[in-house]
Amino acid sequence: MKKGKFITIDGVEGAGKSTQIAFICDYLHRKGIDVVKTREPGGTDLGEKIRSLLLGLDNEGMHSDTELLLMFSSRNELIQNKIKPALDAGKWVVSDRFTDASFAYQGGGRELNLDRISELESWVQGKFQADLTLLLDVGVDIGMTRIESRKSKDRIEKEERDFFERVRSVFVDRSKLYPERIKLIDASQSIEQVQQQIQLFIEAL
Repeated sequence: MKKGKFITIDGVEGAGKSTQIAFICDYLHRKGIDVVKTREPGGTDLGEKIRSLLLGLDNEGMHSDTELLLMFSSRNELIQNKIKPALDAGKWVVSDRFTDASFAYQGGGRELNLDRISELESWVQGKFQADLTLLLDVGVDIGMTRIESRKSKDRIEKEERDFFERVRSVFVDRSKLYPERIKLIDASQSIEQVQQQIQLFIEAL
């Protein structure tokens, strides 16, 4: 059986991930591909419990290292119990966020040492990586304007503008470090323009 492909979608708040994930899954279904959609943090029963800890407003005093370790704990559950089994079964997996988000949010936003994050990545993932990462890039001003309409913001969405500027900066840096895997897309374009680019990258897979 041919192994499936693993696609991740990332970007700052308000980049339009949810809209494009729905497009990607629909596109792959129309191609006759069995798709598993998941998200980070979360995606498994235990992962969703960890997600509620990470994003809950009652945990605003959480230490940055604790946040990072919980992210990787949730990620390990997701990889071992959902992503790898699906790929081995020939299914494609589409994930709303993956490890690049830890470098961007905990490394950039929280200003944790990127080398320490790399060590955790090696420990949890070994050489396991996405086949394709679609980085939806949008200016922080645009992104924050887009999320203003959300009824309630989680613990991370409530961070200040400077936090998200650092997040975006690390995302862009990583797209330059790993251009074969990470494809940066200008998400300030129309939804249709973004989808045209996404379709080209997926077809290349």
